[in-house]
Amino acid sequence: MVLFPYLTVNVEVLDEVPKIQKEPGMKIIGLISDTHIPSRANKIPDKVFEIFKDADLIIHAGDLTQMDVIKELEQTAPVLAVHGNMDPHDVKAELPEFDTVKIHGRKIGVIHNPAALWGMNEMKRIAKENNLDILVFGHTHKQFVKLEDNVLFINPGSVNDPLPPVLVKPTVGLIIITEEKIEPLIIKVDG
Repeated sequence: MVLFPYLTVNVEVLDEVPKIQKEPGMKIIGLISDTHIPSRANKIPDKVFEIFKDADLIIHAGDLTQMDVIKELEQTAPVLAVHGNMDPHDVKAELPEFDTVKIHGRKIGVIHNPAALWGMNEMKRIAKENNLDILVFGHTHKQFVKLEDNVLFINPGSVNDPLPPVLVKPTVGLIIITEEKIEPLIIKVDG
């Protein structure tokens, strides 16, 4: 049974991080969402830090549920984060609902819930109104990668609580950005 057929995209989920030859000017962005610590897991799995070891920036797309998640991720790289629907008041007070960053002239937006469960219309509206090249989002706990209207839409999935758990594995994402290209990756986190 497919719960959200319009979110079903053939996303190759890699078992390991491919060997990335870091070139001058290349930026590696780690993507994580829906960590739900401590409500659904005690900590970020160690493999996440291995995957993010060469990251220049980590983007967290919400539902951290505690600010300590950012402090832990910041030991690896600077973090850009937004709050999600399950984040308590103190997290929502610290983090915006939507944020952006520019890397190599490409504007990346991040939001927790762009109404992805209802299709692409709201995501496309957000991307267009904010002149985005990439929109990173969470909320569905399911990895998603789609290039549409020259915008990359990407959800790294959930590292601790994939949905539905029988069909979807815990994952994070990477975006490799150079002057010439953007390469999205989804990597399985097995604990």
